[in-house]
Amino acid sequence: MQTGSQQLHTYLPVLEGKRVGLFINHTAVIGHASLVDLLVSLKVNVTTIYSPEHGFRGKVPDGAKINDEVDPKTGIPVISLYGKSYKATPEQLKNVDVVVFEIQDVGTRFFTYISSMHYMMEACAENKKIMIVLDRPNPNAFVDGPILKPELSSFIGMHPIPIAHGLTIGELANMINGEGWLKDKKKCDLVVIPMVNYTHGDSVNLPVSPSPNLPNNHAIRLYPYMCLFEGTALSIGRGTDNPFEFVGHPDLKNQPFTFTPVDKPEMSMDPKLEGQKCNGLDLRKEKPERKIALKHLIDMYNQFPDKTKFFIPYFDKLAGTPELKEQIAKGMTEEEIRATWQKDLEAYKKMREKYLLYP
Repeated sequence: MQTGSQQLHTYLPVLEGKRVGLFINHTAVIGHASLVDLLVSLKVNVTTIYSPEHGFRGKVPDGAKINDEVDPKTGIPVISLYGKSYKATPEQLKNVDVVVFEIQDVGTRFFTYISSMHYMMEACAENKKIMIVLDRPNPNAFVDGPILKPELSSFIGMHPIPIAHGLTIGELANMINGEGWLKDKKKCDLVVIPMVNYTHGDSVNLPVSPSPNLPNNHAIRLYPYMCLFEGTALSIGRGTDNPFEFVGHPDLKNQPFTFTPVDKPEMSMDPKLEGQKCNGLDLRKEKPERKIALKHLIDMYNQFPDKTKFFIPYFDKLAGTPELKEQIAKGMTEEEIRATWQKDLEAYKKMREKYLLYP
């Protein structure tokens, strides 16, 4: 399998003679070479770098706002699109003709890199810039979970898609354009550079951690369903070396495992339940399921002593619907809950077929 960025012969001609902006982070590598360093060495006129959540180098903790800077290696200005604004202004785009987006996604609606891609597509459409998406594999290439309801749209979920959308970033970019989801239904002048020898469902091990709190491929595969715990009173292991592989709370009893969240520079500062001994589960040896599994969420809810405090308001934004927490509170089984998703998922899958670049 070769990523879109490896197809240099396909997109270098488009960049020739252009002022180029790169919307990238630490995952934008070809082998061991950073895309920005490679393009500069090939005499491409890279004028601006744009960076998403976690920063250009991927070392800023989750949620921390990021300031503009200058890349010390190349001297190219770096504009943060996870600081004052999520969307590039006309002023921030005036020095580019084409924007290249090259960031590794993990296939879930609430991973913010795809929201950043949406806003850059919108900015390019409004300012008549070309946008090139260098496609990358989806390590969670399955379709499952509730569809986002429009009233719960936010930066952690902008599109009416399921939690696991089953698309590469290139396919999703085409869907955003094709379905008219950009502001005022504008169309981005979009070019997707596809991968070679990729099939949906291929077992993909990412060579570079996509974000500080997804440090290994096992955590990446647990993430689509374990991230729902971010919308509860429980810790999901932020502030440990194994986020998304631990889950627990001080008030849970008779649990087989304990951990204590602490500050982890470049990973998580002021983590939930910091300094408190949490009782819960160690999932490091659990085989991840290729679905939005609810068994742990339901089990932890049933064991939590004060159920009125289990869910926090953030949960509905993650789930994309208020119904999921209500279904769990009613005592519905995982199978019963999953059955309520199927009609919407079938409609989504039919729409998805129009945008697939790979079998």
